[in-house]
Amino acid sequence: MNPQSVRRPASARACRESPHPWKFLRHAIACLSAAALAACGGSEPAAGPQPGPGAAPAAPATVRIGHFPNVTHTHGLVAHALSRQQKGVFEKHLGQGAVVEWYVFNAGPSAMESLMTGGLDATYVGPNPALNAYTKTKGAEVRVLGGATNGGSALVVRQAAGIEKPEQFRGRRIATPQLGNTQDVVCRAWLGEQGMKVTLTGGDVQVVPTDNPDQLSLFQSGALDAAWTVEPWVSRLEMEGGGKVFLEERDSLTTIFVGRAKFVAERPAVVEKLRAAHAELTQWIAAHPDEAKALVRGELEALTRRPMKQELVDRCWPRLHFTDTVELAAFQSFVDKARAAGLANESPDLGKLFYQPPGATQR
Repeated sequence: MNPQSVRRPASARACRESPHPWKFLRHAIACLSAAALAACGGSEPAAGPQPGPGAAPAAPATVRIGHFPNVTHTHGLVAHALSRQQKGVFEKHLGQGAVVEWYVFNAGPSAMESLMTGGLDATYVGPNPALNAYTKTKGAEVRVLGGATNGGSALVVRQAAGIEKPEQFRGRRIATPQLGNTQDVVCRAWLGEQGMKVTLTGGDVQVVPTDNPDQLSLFQSGALDAAWTVEPWVSRLEMEGGGKVFLEERDSLTTIFVGRAKFVAERPAVVEKLRAAHAELTQWIAAHPDEAKALVRGELEALTRRPMKQELVDRCWPRLHFTDTVELAAFQSFVDKARAAGLANESPDLGKLFYQPPGATQR
């Protein structure tokens, strides 16, 4: 496989970018053009995690992995960039001849749709879309393989809107990346905690699911009063949209690494290699922030075909904490928020949510 190529998953329906199907095509075209864009970002990024000596070759494997073009998906961006350079850390762990196919999504619900219909084997995603898919399929489709990123999510208000207190959101328009994604659920639950009624079509506050790039232009035009989103869009709204952070989720679970349940059950040896690669990525990103930022910047430029300022990446980075671990209690908290927001009617049994290595004791 040419590591600079990006192919569509088997199910075209599963990969559309709801609610704007054409946006996935735009990202697919951008990814297919990556070979011509590899020079974006100036100096060549560092090589990243290096192969260990004496590693025995494993049987070839093909694995399809998704991520978003967000800085909160640094693991996916770094790994995708290394694949382009033919230095892939996932390929290294999977063994000689391994093929990793990368797919890019704008928000979690569309990524989980692709996972559930077989278009993906694993993906980086927010916790709420993963929980929603797990609940809808009664635990049949999704397994959490590890944590990825905490923090990097915030409620940003347009300074000209004059919002200083929670009660001043009444009658305003707030954007979230997509209906049912992690920020959408948290936003609706938080507004409810402030005593406001929020419905899918209105209420005391109008919550408007809006793709992240569109949030910025709507901020600039004054059509939005606030947005609950993730990096790099939090910083872009501050730097380019006249926004300021009203509430920051410093320690919240923002991104996790999940696998398709059937894939996990049928290929446990491959799953263990994916988890090992993910753990190595986590350690390397934390130990080499400058090199990781260069890879993230270059990958985002390749995917979006737009320059990205170093200042923007530097502003995002302190808000992020990278990890490969996650606790079940964090997911129960999101279940409670989804119910409070009226986006879930039941509390699922989370006993099968976490991947269990062969022979491990159920957590």
